[in-house]
Amino acid sequence: MRPPNDNQDQNNLLYAVILSFVVLMGWQYFFAKPHIQKEQARIEFDRKVEAERGGTQTQGPPGVASGPVAAPSAAVPPGSGQTQQAAVPRGEALSASPRIALRTPSLEGSIALKSARFDDLTLVKYRETVDPNSNHVTLFSPAGAPDPYFAEFGWVPQGGAPLKVPDRDTLWTIEKGDTLTPDTPVTLTWDNGAGLVFRRTISVDKDYMFKVVDEVENRTAAEISLLPYARVHRYGHPASHAFYILHEGLIGVSGEAGLQEVTYADAVGAPKVIENVTGGWLGITDKYWAASLVPDQKEPYRAMYSAVKAREPGEKDSYQSDYLRGAIAIPPNARKGIEAHLYAGAKQATLIDDYETSLGILQFDRMVDWGWFYFITKPLFHLMEFINGIVHNFGITILVLTVLVKAAFYPLANKQYESMARMKKLQPEMQRIKETYKDDAQRQQKEMFELYRKEKINPLAGCWPILLQIPVFFALYKVLFVTIDMRHAPFFGWIKDLSAPDPTSLFNLFGLLPYAVPEFLHIGIWPIVMGITMWVQMQLNPPQPDPVQQQIFQWMPLLFTFLLATFPAGLVIYWAWSNFLSIIQQWHINRKNGAETHLLQNLKRTFAPLLRLFGAGGSASK
Repeated sequence: MRPPNDNQDQNNLLYAVILSFVVLMGWQYFFAKPHIQKEQARIEFDRKVEAERGGTQTQGPPGVASGPVAAPSAAVPPGSGQTQQAAVPRGEALSASPRIALRTPSLEGSIALKSARFDDLTLVKYRETVDPNSNHVTLFSPAGAPDPYFAEFGWVPQGGAPLKVPDRDTLWTIEKGDTLTPDTPVTLTWDNGAGLVFRRTISVDKDYMFKVVDEVENRTAAEISLLPYARVHRYGHPASHAFYILHEGLIGVSGEAGLQEVTYADAVGAPKVIENVTGGWLGITDKYWAASLVPDQKEPYRAMYSAVKAREPGEKDSYQSDYLRGAIAIPPNARKGIEAHLYAGAKQATLIDDYETSLGILQFDRMVDWGWFYFITKPLFHLMEFINGIVHNFGITILVLTVLVKAAFYPLANKQYESMARMKKLQPEMQRIKETYKDDAQRQQKEMFELYRKEKINPLAGCWPILLQIPVFFALYKVLFVTIDMRHAPFFGWIKDLSAPDPTSLFNLFGLLPYAVPEFLHIGIWPIVMGITMWVQMQLNPPQPDPVQQQIFQWMPLLFTFLLATFPAGLVIYWAWSNFLSIIQQWHINRKNGAETHLLQNLKRTFAPLLRLFGAGGSASK
């Protein structure tokens, strides 16, 4: 093995820098650029929603009829192969059925008595934009409205027996309760007129979990068998989806088969069916919202993730996650029932963890896409949540977290900077060896190796802290991107949303000039601060002996400034603050080891032409 020399050390550092740059370029291309495009689509989507809510009579997307085309069988729950109809404004679609009101501290809406669907839910704690007067986020909408989205529970006769069961046209009656609240459950009932009475009791907590207890009373003289099913159905998909870093679409944990993630694009094709599973959940997820069905965790069921492709121009594909349980036999003059849950609301990580524990739901926490670095991302989120519980500002939380991360990596960083400082002190001796043995490469390498061994220096030690911090950086990016706690979380001043890029731009003087700039020129204040701190940190080291390497290092801060301008503001704040702490740390270690700090010399060298220009101008004026 050849011992490293100073050129190799510089090359290794150069390779690390180039690798980091390539990673960030890939991140920019695959994640940040799609994020900007999807955000633009989301803004347009929100504009259309506003128009629809205002009653504007536009040619909206077709709606979805809400029941099966063919008679259901034991193998197929209702919902597949649905027809589509012209959409009407959401308010008009809601008025097509009598309803029972729903009010909780987290939700408002109603449940349709015709079909007993959960098809009208608004999240009262969240708004569509940072504007405090913008509309609350709407999760569910009824069939017939633009982009229907609903959850449904029901029964399927075993083997296609000619039994009348509730369907999309069934009009349930209220047996108990007039408004669904956390303190007042409601009970709905329907008599099929042929000896079967269906009863549904719905309760809800103060957050986003519904409990649905379905009972069937058999007043006939023969035993009957019914299969319970539940489904979440969505027509179309949100405009802002398809992020590479985040899964959106059909999702679930199907027993021992584990986590299932089916994108909207992949769902259009053969259904994904997982037979005879026990435990888990399934539904449809957005970036911040989800609707998930939770069957009895001790009973087997069949899970299916499917889609129906649009048949006509102007229509949209429809998507469905559903489960079908085994048959339940109900003897004559007997009553039997089942229990299930529906989670419909914001993907609050801590709340979801609580449900996983209290209800025993298998891997319910995977509803939040923690990514490949799950073992880092989730603990990092809980640490941030703990800090925020003390400081009550996620921007300050990020600053405190940065200090903690720096403290955790302090021993490694110390070794890195100490190695760099000692390498600087050895530069004269290394140069002497190079000149003495310039014609004997093997002897030169041997002498270099002996010098490193004698001084106990590892030239590669400086790369490890950088490599070890990359997973932490990506995990923090994931936390800022996927967790709803960061959505619309303000910092100070112009940063109103830490999960979005800095909205200011250098190219209109940060809003002073009355024109908008293209997205790629949105170089905000915080990215500029980050670039400056990165540049100052590089000036602590001596110039690179290779002119090409020196040019790369000179341009790096500017390139990173442009790259990180599209990243969430919270991440850029983290990086800028981390750079500032690194500058202090490196300065301290250099002085501790008696190594020269090259900041002032590099500043003079960099700005010497400018100083000479002004000096010449001053002399000329005199």
